Amino acid sequence: MDVLLLSRLQFALTIMFHYLFPPLTIGLSVVMVYLEGMHLWTKDGRYHAAAKFWTGLFGATFALGVVTGIVMEFEFGTNWAAYSRYVGDVFGSALAAEGIFAFFLESGFLAVLLFGWDRVGPKMHFFATCMVCLGGMFSAVWIVIANSWQQTPAGHQLVEREINGVVFQRAEIVDFWAMLTNPSAIHRLTHVYLGSFVLGAFFVLSVSAWYLLKGRHVDFARRSFTGGLLLATTASLAQLVSGHLQAQNVAEHQPAKLAAFEGLYQTEQPAPLYLFGWPDSEAREVRFGLAVPGGLSFLVHEDFETAVPGLDDLKEDYGEPPVWITFQTYHLMVSIGTLFIGATLLTSWWRWRGTLWEKKWVLRFFVGAVGLAFLANEAGWVAAEVGRQPWVVYPSMIDGELMGGLRTSDALSEAVEASQVLWSIIMFGLIDLLLFAVWVSVLHTKIMKGPDPEHFDPDPHAPGPRAEGLLDAASERVDHEGSLTDARSSSGG
Repeated sequence: MDVLLLSRLQFALTIMFHYLFPPLTIGLSVVMVYLEGMHLWTKDGRYHAAAKFWTGLFGATFALGVVTGIVMEFEFGTNWAAYSRYVGDVFGSALAAEGIFAFFLESGFLAVLLFGWDRVGPKMHFFATCMVCLGGMFSAVWIVIANSWQQTPAGHQLVEREINGVVFQRAEIVDFWAMLTNPSAIHRLTHVYLGSFVLGAFFVLSVSAWYLLKGRHVDFARRSFTGGLLLATTASLAQLVSGHLQAQNVAEHQPAKLAAFEGLYQTEQPAPLYLFGWPDSEAREVRFGLAVPGGLSFLVHEDFETAVPGLDDLKEDYGEPPVWITFQTYHLMVSIGTLFIGATLLTSWWRWRGTLWEKKWVLRFFVGAVGLAFLANEAGWVAAEVGRQPWVVYPSMIDGELMGGLRTSDALSEAVEASQVLWSIIMFGLIDLLLFAVWVSVLHTKIMKGPDPEHFDPDPHAPGPRAEGLLDAASERVDHEGSLTDARSSSGG
């Protein structure tokens, strides 16, 4: 058993499970802010009931995000001690800022958001919702900045330190602002935000479409579906622009990753853009592929003439990432994003024409499309992280020369053993499966219950009253009929 492979697998599984939840909470928090803001503006109780429903789903998801995120921090010390020494100064400042400015803000107002509906006024509750939303976005800022620094390091110097006779290199900040605004930070943060908005919107669309297919909470579902569709359409189109700019940034700062994205083994002029294919690293070609001639040159350089360097010319300096998984996950993300653009635009047209609710097959698509939104987020993360291998911290190009960087193989803890990592994978895997089952169960219970029907059309499929309620209703009917009989007698009727 290879301890490096097992440690990479463990961290990948940990962060991929964790990443199911933060993007969804960010997306749902934006929906909640909109609904509560509209309630304050219009005084329409339907917005209040909708906000309360989606907040319940948000709370269950937020709890899982916190629990699953803690494990990663321990893995930095147990599996990746050399990495922690190298990036400690950078990550220490970023994660401290995330805790002080983001997590405390988010968790501080979370209790008011979840339990303050009848204890604080609507304005205060709206303020708490905004603070939770803002805290989640601030948290993403610091986490993405730290991760982006690994991709495009800036604002630091490498120094040698010694602890207990052990000499090691350490990246120490010399320009905090340059570290914050490293070359890929803004592009990556925008991409993460938009991916979160897409996921949150498709989650709303999925639940709403399910209600419509079942004929339940129809008024609520139509309103929620329409709002979710608007957000999904806008965010999907914006993601197209963001993805293009991000790819250009990768081409400039991580050319080997771009070559792996596109299966480009040899430098080509112009370079083709593959829509799909099967990269073969032994044959140094993409098999069974469909390519747009010159498409990659146009997207990167905005012309059909400029060459794009291939892996054969880059691997001496940058190494070669695992091309197959990088290529497939990148194209999977792009394919799902393209599907979402087409689906949301077409569905928006039908909604505007008033013919959407008749198309049951469209609603069925949106019930399952939330799974594709989760898959696109995960695939994008895999492509970005696997594509920077064999580096855990990418080298920087300074005065035409590659400087610094930390290889993944050099980032491991010296004391950890393969058997320890394997057993921890099994243990945490079982715990994660249990947590996931609890999360799905809680969401299922809340979705089956649905929103408060007081402010919406009656739900014909809602559970009927209990036996005591039936007896009370019958007694009220008897009293009512008796009073009518007395009234008729007294009036001569």
